[in-house]
Amino acid sequence: QLVESGGGLVESGGSLRLSCEVDGIVFSFYDMMWYRQPPGKQRELVAAAHADRTTNYEDFAKARFVVSRDNPKKTLVLQMNSLQPEDTAVYYCNARQCHTTYWGQGVQVVVSS
Repeated sequence: QLVESGGGLVESGGSLRLSCEVDGIVFSFYDMMWYRQPPGKQRELVAAAHADRTTNYEDFAKARFVVSRDNPKKTLVLQMNSLQPEDTAVYYCNARQCHTTYWGQGVQVVVSS
């Protein structure tokens, strides 16, 4: 089970911190990702925190977002700074190991101009 929290409404230039609490899997074995789906668009990758502790970001997230994981707490975090209206989307937590994948229910982020 993956449960996201921390979404909401924020003004342009503001910050939000998303969290994903995980239960029911061996968290440390899984690659963890944040995806987002803007209104009327396809779901896209935002950032990843892999089981080997490496991270990677899509270009739009570099320098503004920071992804981190806490294995003992089984939590994935996305710190989002300098938010822009184009960051408005439903943000999803994803856990993946080989051919097994789990999704959270998503959390809404709205950035007003």
